[in-house]
Amino acid sequence: MTRRIIHTDKAPQAIGTYSQAVRAGDTVYISGQIPFDPATGKLIEGDIDAEIRRCFENLKAIAEAAGAGLDRAVKFTVFLTDLAHFATVNEIMATFVDKPYPARAAIGVAQLPKGARVEVECVLHLG
Repeated sequence: MTRRIIHTDKAPQAIGTYSQAVRAGDTVYISGQIPFDPATGKLIEGDIDAEIRRCFENLKAIAEAAGAGLDRAVKFTVFLTDLAHFATVNEIMATFVDKPYPARAAIGVAQLPKGARVEVECVLHLG
């Protein structure tokens, strides 16, 4: 199976030893996105709605660089430092993907990189 690295300047650059996404066969694994502004490389400021939206916008940009959209998502994993924001994730996610929704897990965590309050990763199937 051929492995191809996916990269776009329309999403934040990796801040560690990982790629924005990797395509293996018909599957694209998008690394977790925190609410970084791709233009500044810094966490956005604002309310949790803006932070969650930025994560999904980053995922969308990477999906597009892979030749797809978030409509090809089969799984999202959401990490939240406060699970009280779970309903907000549902509302914003529904603006990026339509029914039938992909599989998803939401996990409460103590901390995320750079002090982020939310991180979202995604798996796409292109077949």
